[in-house]
Amino acid sequence: MDYVIIVAGGKGLRMGGEIPKQFLPVNGKPVLMRTIERFRDYSPKLGIILVLPKTQQEYWCNLCLEHAFQAAYTIADGGETRFHSVRNGLSLIPDGECGVVGVHDGVRPFVSTEVIGRCYEAARKSGAVIPVTPVVETLRYVGDSEAGRNVARSDYRLVQTPQAFDIQLLKKAYGQEYSEAFTDDASVAESIGVSVTMVDGNRENIKITTPFDMTVAEALAEE
Repeated sequence: MDYVIIVAGGKGLRMGGEIPKQFLPVNGKPVLMRTIERFRDYSPKLGIILVLPKTQQEYWCNLCLEHAFQAAYTIADGGETRFHSVRNGLSLIPDGECGVVGVHDGVRPFVSTEVIGRCYEAARKSGAVIPVTPVVETLRYVGDSEAGRNVARSDYRLVQTPQAFDIQLLKKAYGQEYSEAFTDDASVAESIGVSVTMVDGNRENIKITTPFDMTVAEALAEE
């Protein structure tokens, strides 16, 4: 069986408000509901695990009642860091389960079902997959001087989610101790020697973190 772990632990600080960004409405529907619906559209059989901080779960349940949101999913408690949140989500998948598990940011509601399918199918063959998009603007490195220097943007890619993995591979990777070097699930897998495959993502798959992102999200939702 295949799964997706949707991690939604944001506190909304960069939005400048008290409501966490995953709960903000986009064209009348909360961001997180849109995200869940994308994966349900991809496959009605997909096991969806939603990771939320305990302090937000009652608020989320009330939102679901308000919007008559009835998509099937299981809730796991959020952890101290994203690493611990994903680990908590993985713990709800049976130890002997075979298949693919994706890990997705709850505030990426515009991932296409084509990209989801591309990630899952590639993960069946290679075991570890990330969706990426090209860098379209000039890229400047500022780590070695105040002036900085331009670098070849063709050498870089922007990484998105869902990042998809063989279930047993990801369970093994998340069995290790936490490190601040872990910036995403791919970095966790690579730390145990796993090679990661890249597939094409979609540019609309933005991560909503700022008020400007909400403006873009409203435009995408209206389409």
